[in-house]
Amino acid sequence: MNVDRQRSTTFLRLDIVLILSVVGLMALGIAFIYSSGVTSDGIQVSGEWVRQIIWSSTGLLLMAAFAMIDYRRWKQWVIPLYGIGILLLILVLVTGNYVKGARAWLGIGSVGVQPSEFMKLASILMLAWWFEERGRGIDGLRVWIGAFVITLIPMGLILLQPDLGTAIVYIPILFAMAFCAGVRWNLLLFPLLAGILMILGTLGYAWSEYITIAPSGFFRLFTEKRMISVALPSLLILTILALLGRWFFQRRSFSALAYIFGVLSTAYAGVMGAAKVLKGYQMMRLVVFLDPQTDPRGAGWNIIQSVTAIGSGGAFGKGYLQGTQSHYRYLPEQSTDFIFSILAEETGFVGSLFVFTLFAIIILRSLYIAYTAKDTFGSYTAVGIAAMMSFHVMQNIGMAIGVMPITGIPLFFLSYGGSSLWMALMCMGLLLSIHYRRHKI
Repeated sequence: MNVDRQRSTTFLRLDIVLILSVVGLMALGIAFIYSSGVTSDGIQVSGEWVRQIIWSSTGLLLMAAFAMIDYRRWKQWVIPLYGIGILLLILVLVTGNYVKGARAWLGIGSVGVQPSEFMKLASILMLAWWFEERGRGIDGLRVWIGAFVITLIPMGLILLQPDLGTAIVYIPILFAMAFCAGVRWNLLLFPLLAGILMILGTLGYAWSEYITIAPSGFFRLFTEKRMISVALPSLLILTILALLGRWFFQRRSFSALAYIFGVLSTAYAGVMGAAKVLKGYQMMRLVVFLDPQTDPRGAGWNIIQSVTAIGSGGAFGKGYLQGTQSHYRYLPEQSTDFIFSILAEETGFVGSLFVFTLFAIIILRSLYIAYTAKDTFGSYTAVGIAAMMSFHVMQNIGMAIGVMPITGIPLFFLSYGGSSLWMALMCMGLLLSIHYRRHKI
């Protein structure tokens, strides 16, 4: 009787809703990866769906293993795991395989792993440990700078691959975890404002250089050495003078000026760097985001075909295996980046809404687990996972419907690929471990 009661209690402490939502999305992923490999003649020309089944099965075992391990044990391993992840990212830059224009894979032939995917989880655990360890002085600048450096190192290495889409994912993870940890709003706002200005400036530069007939002379500030040598030092000097004024005169107005000039200096350097570092195809992705018709048969093809596929699905879709954009091979990267486009074409608005619901359940359960966690390490970890999941969903689906730039990040559980699926399932296992042990001391 006691054994039966213990089994019943154990079952009730599992997050069944989370498990069912994850399994449901994986089943849909396998089904539509299969659909992506069917031609207009009804012939299956791809074995990706078989490999996805293998990755899903082994990934579920990983999820179960992470669920059984007490999540608090990861505290003693976060620094070695983070360090190993950094070493692997460096190794990728030296010996990695080129796939779709980026050196992001380690392996032999077609068999390999993407260290940048697993680095997301390592960074989440590292940040959770950092914020918990430094919790007493959480409003201090040193804590925020430390967290920023922890995030910036893998981001920089991933940008060198170059893989802009994966690198961007680290930003919402950092901000969500820092906000949850209680970092002061003015510290959070600084990189946020600088980032917004940098994005707007980069989009403006792309518009000026690739879309408008007469490029704006304003953006010469970010490309010509003579203007850079005047503008950037001037902004830095103004920032330093404002800081000195705050130190000598002890007036808050000087702090506000230093803050403003610091934001402008950071944003200026960011736009200048983007103009120099971004590859041609990456800049064209920004251009076609602003106006896909600029290059309808080139860089704009992906967005145009994706939006066409989704729009043609209507309310209830064309039916499973009845899609035209994918089966006639108009839709590129249809089993990975644009898997949602196939799903929306064949299942319509109703099927898309079902997928949104499953993702919403996973994200809301992650936040609930963060709220009910017994310690801050578990809470911060769950928040980081929720932020990562939310960004992937918004970016990938937004990219498919044309409201976000194309960055090439996968839609967890649905897109074809082993590394991203395994990493996502390990994260789900961590959530299950935190939820299961929420009542334990």
